[in-house]
Amino acid sequence: MMSIQSRKRASSSSNAPHGGDHEGGDKRPKGNAYEVFLSFRGIDTRKSFTDYLYTSLIDAGIHVFRDDNELRVGEEIGSELLCSITQSTISIPVISKNYVSSKWCLRELVQMLKCKRSKEQIVLPIFYKVEPSQVRHPTGRLRKAINAHKKNMEEMVVKEWEEALKEVSSLKGWESEKIDNGHEGTLVKIIVKKVIGELKRFFQLNVPKQLVGIEDHVQLMSNIDAEFNDTKIIVIYGMGGIGKTTLAKVLYNRLSSHFDYRSFLANIRETSQHKGIECIQKQLIYDITRSPCDVSNVDEGVSVIKSRFMRKKVLVLLDDMDDSTHVNALVKDGSWFEVGSIVIITTRNKSILDEGRVSYMYQLNELSLDQSLILFSRHAFQKDSPPSDYEVISRDVVSTTGGLPLALEVIGSFLWRKREDVWKGTLKKLKKVPHEKVQEKLKISYEALNYGEQQIFLDIACLFIGSRKQNPTYMWDACDFFPGMGIEVLSLMSLIKIDEDGKLLMHDQLRDLGREIVRLENPNEPQERSRLWIYEEALDVLDNNEGTRKIEALPLGKWGYRKRYAPLGGWGYRKRYAAEQFKELTNLRFLQVNYANFTGDFQSLLPKLRWLQWQGCPLDFIAVNFHPKKLVVLDLSNSAISEAWGGWVPLKVRHKEGIEVFFNIMIFSLYI
Repeated sequence: MMSIQSRKRASSSSNAPHGGDHEGGDKRPKGNAYEVFLSFRGIDTRKSFTDYLYTSLIDAGIHVFRDDNELRVGEEIGSELLCSITQSTISIPVISKNYVSSKWCLRELVQMLKCKRSKEQIVLPIFYKVEPSQVRHPTGRLRKAINAHKKNMEEMVVKEWEEALKEVSSLKGWESEKIDNGHEGTLVKIIVKKVIGELKRFFQLNVPKQLVGIEDHVQLMSNIDAEFNDTKIIVIYGMGGIGKTTLAKVLYNRLSSHFDYRSFLANIRETSQHKGIECIQKQLIYDITRSPCDVSNVDEGVSVIKSRFMRKKVLVLLDDMDDSTHVNALVKDGSWFEVGSIVIITTRNKSILDEGRVSYMYQLNELSLDQSLILFSRHAFQKDSPPSDYEVISRDVVSTTGGLPLALEVIGSFLWRKREDVWKGTLKKLKKVPHEKVQEKLKISYEALNYGEQQIFLDIACLFIGSRKQNPTYMWDACDFFPGMGIEVLSLMSLIKIDEDGKLLMHDQLRDLGREIVRLENPNEPQERSRLWIYEEALDVLDNNEGTRKIEALPLGKWGYRKRYAPLGGWGYRKRYAAEQFKELTNLRFLQVNYANFTGDFQSLLPKLRWLQWQGCPLDFIAVNFHPKKLVVLDLSNSAISEAWGGWVPLKVRHKEGIEVFFNIMIFSLYI
């Protein structure tokens, strides 16, 4: 019997190239699940002040948990509610006339104050039509509520509640009747601004821990007018692997506290190639306005940015720009933003910008020999300097890297805990490579990997950057690449990184290295390469029936392409793939098709296919004998199918050990 374990859907990350977040279940995000926990008495403020405050916080892009305690049952705080309080960054109790009469409100208040003491949670009380002194020393209605609790509750519990009321009354908050003569709109604006300001401290981009020499460069901040009297464009340029993005992130973090509106747009060169600059425009608009905006073309995106950003002071980091038209599509000369805005751009090619509209042009140069030795030692020896018996050879190795932080990190990580003969062999190889040949230096670490580790590295470089670490492991495991050990080795050797959300990341120089290794399998004939990551090349190979047994991965899903609903309610499809086109693809293990269909008889075809990403698959399943025997991953994101879909039957017939199905970002496990 085949069972579908979950039907929950969630929006996928814009960074995940193949199906987004496939980690199933209702797992809470790492870190704080909510930014704000809102506690209130429903009969007082549910449909008035609290609703307005909640909506305003949500509109500002803040993740809020609103607890309507009138809907609660039982005597104890449940684990879900307890988790919501403890994992929030800020708690806001709206203390009104009937707040004290609710034991649920008082339980929440006690928990909020415990989190304030133990976790330094921020508590911002609102005294809604009551005064703090009335809460500190209850009289009248408040005293009657306390006395009523004493009749029904244990003495120690009520005493704890009274202490909590005294404590919260001494905290800095707001009295609703003293703000603009009780006009609640003004109070809500003040609260939202305060919350945004408190949360700013947590809006920091991740930067490496082993930073060397960055403070010397951050002195450029001294050139930035602290008063932000005009809009500034700061350009950081230099060769790949020199540390431009790291410096830009540090600068961004230092400046972020001055701005309510911020956006970090990473890997623009790579993203625009696959998804178009419109995708970047949409992300910028969302980051600043905190609301999605469907941009159909570049001109429309420009119009939206100009109209919505004019009164917003923004901090924007545009990482890895290589096209002047992209600059014009995103920020132009900075005049689209409110005075005081700052735009930081990193690029390898400073000529894409007109120096007349750039406030600061900063060239990032290589690390000095001493700085290089420190960074290298941190990765090779886990300390700032080499042991005395390795000092000479360490300096020799460092001198071959040209002061490039990426090369120092990768080579140092490779040599960590290696024997002396490996050090000598590596140094010999490095000396044969000219300083400017960065990829050749990095390739030394790649060549030290075993077969499975190399395949995982190449798969990530060509297919899985930005994907959850767990996603491709099903395929790698089925191919006997041993992903558990392989991913650990690649991470230890600094060939990949895994962020706090579990996504696979790779420096663009290493990505380019991996793709160049694949390209050189046959520079002139794409069909003779193991992986095709460029949509047009993959499509040409299939359209011209040039598929070969050499091809292992074939992405046929054009980024950003999605057909609208057809008039009769079905999907409109621009492409159909016939069985004959796959006849020679006997070693294909990864296939991605978006908003397309299969036709013909697939008997005995795709014998080694492990991963099928079929986003937007049609309701009508017309392929015959379509049952890849070794399939372990099926991604049906953004599809309008149901349990009656015709594709379930052939899959059900042929699978006996289970199959992982990614539906949007949730995992479906199908068991036979």
